[in-house]
Amino acid sequence: MGFDDKLDNAKDEKFGQAKEAYGKATDNEQLEAEGKGDQGVANLKQAGEKIKDAFKN
Repeated sequence: MGFDDKLDNAKDEKFGQAKEAYGKATDNEQLEAEGKGDQGVANLKQAGEKIKDAFKN
């Protein structure tokens, strides 16, 4: 299940980047902030996966 979680986190990060870019392009500060927040959450989840992997080995 760890690999699926990593893929899901990477997908969430890419969607966050896209949302941020779209917010910048349309001058929508709220959407840009949401994109940055989505990226932050995905990065935290990814860090958690790395910690779990470290304890498995």
